[in-house]
Amino acid sequence: MRIIGFLIAVLMAGAAHGFEVEDHRHYPAQDEQTVLRVISTADLGVFEPVLLAFQTAHPDISIDYTVTGTSDLMAAIYDEGASFDVAISSAMDLQTKLANDGYAVRYEPTAIDLPEWANWRDQLFAFTQEPAVLVVSDAFFALDETPRNRDELIALLRESPQRFDGKIGTYDVRRSGFGYLMATQDSRNSEAFWRLMEVMGRLNARLYCCSSDMIRDVAEGRLALAYNVLGSYAAAQAADTPGFQIVEMSDFTNVMSRTALIPATVQNEQGAQAMIDFLLAYNQRPDLIDATGLPAIDSALFQSNTALRPIRFGPGLLVFLDQLKRASFLKNWESSLEQR
Repeated sequence: MRIIGFLIAVLMAGAAHGFEVEDHRHYPAQDEQTVLRVISTADLGVFEPVLLAFQTAHPDISIDYTVTGTSDLMAAIYDEGASFDVAISSAMDLQTKLANDGYAVRYEPTAIDLPEWANWRDQLFAFTQEPAVLVVSDAFFALDETPRNRDELIALLRESPQRFDGKIGTYDVRRSGFGYLMATQDSRNSEAFWRLMEVMGRLNARLYCCSSDMIRDVAEGRLALAYNVLGSYAAAQAADTPGFQIVEMSDFTNVMSRTALIPATVQNEQGAQAMIDFLLAYNQRPDLIDATGLPAIDSALFQSNTALRPIRFGPGLLVFLDQLKRASFLKNWESSLEQR
C-alpha cells in the first residue's frame, strides 16, 4: 500500500506541473524519518553515487530525485512554484537569477575548504568545475588534424564544406539553459563565436538539447564533431564508449560550476542543509569524483592552465537574462545559424 500510495503521489505531482520530467527515482531510507525532494539537471547515471553516499551518511532521509532540463528547472521554481527542497543545476545564470529574485533561502554552511567564489550570498553554492569542450569523431579526424582552437576549427570547416555538411552538432540555445549560458559566455570572450556560428549555419549544423545525445552521435559516427559539450559527461561516456576525442580549446575554455540552492518552497529545510553541507565537501571525496566523473573545485587548476575561464557568480551572469538582451542574442544566433 505504501508503494502504491507513493506512485499515485508521483503521478499526481507530474500532472500538476508543466515542466518536463526526464527521469525520476525514489530512494527509500532504511529508517525513514523525512523525505528530501531534489530537482536536478544531473543525469541519474552520473549523480546516483552522490545520492547513495549522502543516504549512507543520513540513513533516516529518503530521497525523491527528479531530473529535468536547465530551462525546465528554472520554470518549475520560478514560474510554477513547484515544491522542492534542493535544486541542482549546470546553468549558473538561471540559478543566480533564482537566488537574486528571492526564490532561494539563505543558509550558512558548516566550515568548508572552498574558495570564496564558490558561495554567493549564502544562497547559491558551487561544488564542481566542468569545462565546455569540443568532441571530435575518430572516424573523421586523425590525431594531427584535430583543431585545437576556434580559428583552426573555423578554417577547417571552411576548407571542407562537403565533408562536414550536416555533421556538426551544438546546443539549441533556445531550449537549453546550459547551452545558452555557454553561448553567451563565448560571445563575451571572443568575436570568433559569431564567425563559428555562421560557418556552422552554412554547414547545416544539427541542434541538440543535451550533451549526452551529442556525444553519442559523435561516438557512433553520425557527427564529425560537437561544440560546447559538457566535458564531464564526455569524460564519463569515454570510459565506456570509444570513438571520440575530447578537446579543451587552447584559446579559451569556459568552465562552469554545478550549483545547488535551497528553494523558497523548501519543506525539509534541515535535510536540504545537510545536502548542501554534503555537496560542499565533495572535493574531499575522491571516491565520488571517480564514480561520477564530475571534477571537484580546484582553484590551483586555473593558475596552471590560463586558457581555462571560470564563470563567476555575480550580476554579469544576469545580463543576458534580461528579456530584451536575450531576444536580441537569440535573433542574432538564429540569423547566424539560419534557424527559424
